[in-house]
Amino acid sequence: MRVALHLAARAVGDTSPNPAVGAVIVKGGRIVGRGYHRGAGLPHAEGEALRQAGRQARGSTMYVTLEPCDHLGRTPPCCDALIAAGVARVVAAMKDPNPITNGRGIEHLRRAGITVATGVLAEEARRLNAPFVKAMTAQVPWVVAKVAQSLDGKIATATGESRWISSRPSRRLAHELRRGVDAILVGVNTVRADDPSLTVRVARRLRRRDRPLRVIVDSRLRTPLSSRCLASPSSPTTVIATTERAVKKQAPYRRRGVDLIVMPPVQGRVPLTRLLQGLLLRYQVQSVLIEGGGEILASAFEERLVDRLVWVVAPIIIGGRASPSSVAGRGIQRLAEAIRLKDLRVRRLGTDVVMEADVVYPS
Repeated sequence: MRVALHLAARAVGDTSPNPAVGAVIVKGGRIVGRGYHRGAGLPHAEGEALRQAGRQARGSTMYVTLEPCDHLGRTPPCCDALIAAGVARVVAAMKDPNPITNGRGIEHLRRAGITVATGVLAEEARRLNAPFVKAMTAQVPWVVAKVAQSLDGKIATATGESRWISSRPSRRLAHELRRGVDAILVGVNTVRADDPSLTVRVARRLRRRDRPLRVIVDSRLRTPLSSRCLASPSSPTTVIATTERAVKKQAPYRRRGVDLIVMPPVQGRVPLTRLLQGLLLRYQVQSVLIEGGGEILASAFEERLVDRLVWVVAPIIIGGRASPSSVAGRGIQRLAEAIRLKDLRVRRLGTDVVMEADVVYPS
C-alpha cells in the first residue's frame, strides 16, 4: 500500500476535481502492475495497473489507495475492469467519500466474488486526498493558509513594503503550494499594496491553464483595473468576490473578463464560508491557498475555515505599531479560545524557519 500511496502522490494537485489514486497489483509475492491517476479524464489508477499487469492480473491482489468506482463518468467503472480481469482480492486504503460511490464499489466487487479489505494506511490515504475528502463530506473546500512574516510577526513595514521578507527558497515554496491548489485567495488590500500576479512559476506536471483560479475578496470593488492579477486570455480566471453595495461599479470589471461573485454582505464584508461554498459549486474548487492579508486570515480563522498552516518566519525584526501583523481582526479574549496546532513540523529553508501544522479549533 505504501507503494500505491507513493504513486498517488505523484499527481497531487493535477487530478482535481478527481482524487489522487495509486494502485499496485501483486501476484506470487511480486508487483506485476502499477499505475496512478494522472489527471481528470485520463485512465484511473486501476486501469493503468491492469494494463501493465496484463494476463497476470487473473488471481492477483490489487492494493489501491481509494475504493474503486462503480459508476460511469469520463472513464468506465473500475469495478467492471477488475472483475473482467479476474482480480481475486482488492485491498483499499479507504472508502470513497463521494456519495456516488461510498461503499457501492466495495459491495459491487464482493457480489462478484472478489475479496475486499479496507482500512490499510487509511489515515495516510485521507491526508493525501484531504481536499477531496473535505469537499465531499463538508461541501466546502480544504484551506491552507500561507504566511511569510518577520520574527516579530509583521508581514510588511508601516509604509506597506513587504518585498521581500522571506528568502528566495521560501518564495519558491509559495509557488509549489500554488501549484498544488485549485485557487489562490487574497484580500483587496494585498492586491493594492503588492500588485501580485497570483500565478504559478513552477511547472505543473499536467498543465491546466484554468488553475489555480485567482480569487480577490473585495467587498467595495476597490481593486485597480490595472492590477496584474486581473484576467487576460493567457492567464487563469480571476474571480472577484464582492457585495451588493458595489453593484454600480461592476461593468468595467466584467469588460476586463473578470468573474464577479456578488453576495449580500455580512457586517459589511464578503462572508468567506458562503464564498468558498460557491467556489466549490461553480468552479469545482476543492482546495484554496490563502495568502493574505491579516484581515482575510483573521476572518478565515473566525469562520473556522483554515485546515492547515504553512508559516514562514524570516530572521528579521520590523517593529512598529502601524506595521501590519500576520493575523489581524478582533482576536481572542481568553487563552481557552486560542487556535491550537497539531502534527507540527519545523524545518530550515534558506535563512528562514518554516512551520507546517494542522489546525485545531477550540470546542
